[in-house]
Amino acid sequence: MRGIPREGEDLRQGRSLAILLILCLFLKTCVPNASKPNILLIMADDLGIGDVGCYGNDTIRTPNIDHLAKEGVRLTQHIAAAPVCTPSRAAFLTGRYPIRSGMDSSIKQRIVFWNGASGGLPPNETTFARILQQQGYTTALIGKWHLGVNCESRNDHCHHPLNHGFSYFYGMPFSLVNECQGRENPELSQSLQDTYWLHTQIIALAVLTLLIGKLTNLFSVKWKTIACFATGGFLFFISWFSSYGFTKYWNCILMRNHDITEQPMRLEKTTFNLLKETVSFIERSKHEPFLLLVSFLHVHTPLITTEKFRGRSSHGLYGDNVEEMDWLVGKLLEAIDKKGLKNSTFVYFASDHGGFLEAQEGNVQRGGWNGIYKGGKAMGGWEGGIRVPGIVRWPGVLPADTVIDEPTSLMDIYPTVVHLAGGTVPQDRVIDGHNLMPLLRGTVQHSEHEFMFHYCGVYLHAVRWHQKDSGALWKAHYTTPVFQPEGAEACYKSGICHCFGEDVTHHDPPLLFDLSRDPSEANPLSPDTEPLFDAVISRIERAVWDHHGTLSPVPQQLSAYNIVWKPWLQPCCGTFPFCWCDEEGDRT
Repeated sequence: MRGIPREGEDLRQGRSLAILLILCLFLKTCVPNASKPNILLIMADDLGIGDVGCYGNDTIRTPNIDHLAKEGVRLTQHIAAAPVCTPSRAAFLTGRYPIRSGMDSSIKQRIVFWNGASGGLPPNETTFARILQQQGYTTALIGKWHLGVNCESRNDHCHHPLNHGFSYFYGMPFSLVNECQGRENPELSQSLQDTYWLHTQIIALAVLTLLIGKLTNLFSVKWKTIACFATGGFLFFISWFSSYGFTKYWNCILMRNHDITEQPMRLEKTTFNLLKETVSFIERSKHEPFLLLVSFLHVHTPLITTEKFRGRSSHGLYGDNVEEMDWLVGKLLEAIDKKGLKNSTFVYFASDHGGFLEAQEGNVQRGGWNGIYKGGKAMGGWEGGIRVPGIVRWPGVLPADTVIDEPTSLMDIYPTVVHLAGGTVPQDRVIDGHNLMPLLRGTVQHSEHEFMFHYCGVYLHAVRWHQKDSGALWKAHYTTPVFQPEGAEACYKSGICHCFGEDVTHHDPPLLFDLSRDPSEANPLSPDTEPLFDAVISRIERAVWDHHGTLSPVPQQLSAYNIVWKPWLQPCCGTFPFCWCDEEGDRT
């Protein structure tokens, strides 16, 4: 039987317990990695790596992004998995090359073109948002989505952010385009109009032929077959007709979760609305771990810029828009700091791909600058379209004012944030990204990426080999787009580069560069100028063979059928086709 403790012993035990509790509270409060960090991911749209001060621009002011880099780690070889929006963002969210999820295309159009299309991020893909949601995180996406909405009916929302692990969504399910502003220079309509009109004519001719054959008994055909062809032709005709005026109503909409709040959007209010929603989310989520993806509409054309920033830069409206985006970054970081969350928040800033070189009106450049790097948005595997800014900050955990020159990928954010949240990446599929934390913290010196594959649609255009023992960074181009760096509409006068046919040049042997010596890809090597040429090409080709062995057939989400506009899938507030609402106006 135990003895009864003396009063002095009681007091000592009480003091020890109090000290222990205070120590625990101190450690939890003061050590940033004592618990799961908040995660703030900021993604710009079409921002060139050369548009940012800390990446070499000295004529556009980006003090907030530059300060973020000063407080964190700046990645100089941060690579997007695709040079256009939809596949790049799919890869970012899933940590997988877009070809694995069917989010690449074998046709000229490589993005989701309509909110009323059936293509999008497949429901069976597991985003990092879904894993973090399972780990107890409050998750939100504010801004651009561009990965589809519905599959089979107007309200099934199978591709919607809320079906991919985000607890809250406020923003554009599509993407900002010139048509949203009613500009005379349509951004997506022209090539689409040509395609839809061609298909309409072909199907109309087929229907006419079948109808004549049926009525004259020249050949046997069922009325059902004729009706199916006629329906297809009608859909293509409606899509062609819609692209001449209804794009603004069908695509330029604002949603809160599943509800449409503006159709069409009032662009003069959009920047303020998105900022207000972001700050509000941080305020209401400050007491629990959160994942917040802020996906800017900046700096995509038509460059919506508030009056405060118009005319401020030395690079016209594009420069103004970049500087406003930098101001928005500052406001987000200020909101984090004011809530005392700076030391407990992992912050990441990047662009979805490179700047849009061909966004010009006359002699006025309306797209980004990619610095010393060749090419830009949509231009296959050229560096200018896939090398993007990449900045990471976590005070007390990651070193400040650090530069890492190793190859990294937007796909690396997937396993990185899953690791930070205490989760596990899916084991039933290939994950192409790698956890960045060892590299960011300096516990390893080299990236885990040995080979990186650069797709244009479903077509492999280039391969990068990081030869770690020699320090060489080889890059082989099997296919390159036909373009002139100084000219607008450079890619076969289409306004944007395509991935195959007469718009590309095939190279046999491949164009080979050593990016460690020639980052501008200006001087291709040859067996005469590079003794290792044959050995390098041979090693890269073995890697391509191995990579192809990891690919499995999946449905193409961006096929011609899946990107065509379907009226029964069109999100609409009101009675279709009279879609119009302004609930945001009621809130102000």
